[in-house]
Amino acid sequence: MVGSSGSPRVDAESDFLRARRQQMLAALAARVRGGAEDVVQTMSFDEVVEALGRRAEYYVGTKVIPLDAIVGSVDKMRDFDRRFRPTSTRSRQRWERLARASRTGEEIPPIEAYQIGDFYFVSDGHHRVSVARSLGLKVIEARVTAIETFLAPVGINARADLELKFWRRLMLERVPFTGEARAAVAVDTPSMYGEIAETVEAWAARTMHAEGAYMDKNAMAARWYAEEFAPVVEMIEEAGVRGADERPAEAYMRVACERYRLIRDHEWSMEIMDTVKNAAGKRR
Repeated sequence: MVGSSGSPRVDAESDFLRARRQQMLAALAARVRGGAEDVVQTMSFDEVVEALGRRAEYYVGTKVIPLDAIVGSVDKMRDFDRRFRPTSTRSRQRWERLARASRTGEEIPPIEAYQIGDFYFVSDGHHRVSVARSLGLKVIEARVTAIETFLAPVGINARADLELKFWRRLMLERVPFTGEARAAVAVDTPSMYGEIAETVEAWAARTMHAEGAYMDKNAMAARWYAEEFAPVVEMIEEAGVRGADERPAEAYMRVACERYRLIRDHEWSMEIMDTVKNAAGKRR
């Protein structure tokens, strides 16, 4: 815990002013870095759940959780930043009252929090979290409810990352890739996930028409990956038309669009790949 002057009231006032100063400096630094303020904003529980997709919810019980793992809020995103420093003086009296109580050893009730993977989101107890962090504590007691999600809650460092998760989830609901295919079909542009889903569904429609037989979503995802995506990516690699920073799925989508633009055909061959490669060379 931070130092004490011997006066809980004076110390609580100092605690608040220090937390506000740190928050303002962090916000200023983010603006100076140019558009990075999103990284210091508290994450919204509802936005995260919408992006990842809710599967189940169950009460875990009361346990001690790391303060560093608390990254968001259910309904007070504007009142605190990512490290739960107050963003205004609006609730200063309440904040300082809790700080005095903490410094004098009064019993502080557990907070209420949702758990998504390794992350926690406060539903009740925002000021208690803020005070605890300001005082240098590492853990806090919480009544925890766990949320299971459709997508794994990883790779979320800022609110901007949620858009990519949201569109990936929508794609996987339409085209349920699993295992190796699920990992391989990944891109960095959110809208491209919609394009991939449309591409797979169009391929399935042509295949069902040619075969005169129906395939469900699971068969569609498995067959497209095995019969279309994997062989074509191998040809792309062999022809040397994959960009240095391109993911396999990004290269597939770019080459597939270029192929259709040039020859208006859905077939693949090394001759077609050479045509795409030559056309790209002429544009340089």
